[in-house]
Amino acid sequence: MKHMLIMRATDAAVDASQEVDFEEIINAMGRYNESMINAGVLLAGEGLSDASEGAVVDFSGDQPIVTDGPYGETHELFNGFWILQVASKEEAVEWASRAPLGPGTKIEVRRVTDESDFEDFADNEYLEKEKGWREQLGTQ
Repeated sequence: MKHMLIMRATDAAVDASQEVDFEEIINAMGRYNESMINAGVLLAGEGLSDASEGAVVDFSGDQPIVTDGPYGETHELFNGFWILQVASKEEAVEWASRAPLGPGTKIEVRRVTDESDFEDFADNEYLEKEKGWREQLGTQ
């Protein structure tokens, strides 16, 4: 099953990371990613740019409202993610606990839904199309 590891950091954690040589951070993260690749569990992973470069599209009103970053509180934002193919939530949590991150940083572990979550809708046109799209994109 797939799990997403979502990295979150407080302002203090981001400030603390500025005190560490950036190449050291790259190397530590590279070793972590490499360990997951060698174990055959890493499907994808990316870091994200600063929230000031992003935007939020809010659907709470009649029309979507776009807010350019920075937006929200730091603990609401995430800085990067990994998608793992593992046997259980416990295994995903174990991989998350190995991340080379410091105080003020958290990793949220969430299962990625799959076909079994939608068995009651097996004949849905768009669920059928999604299978084809996944094949087309090579993301099965």
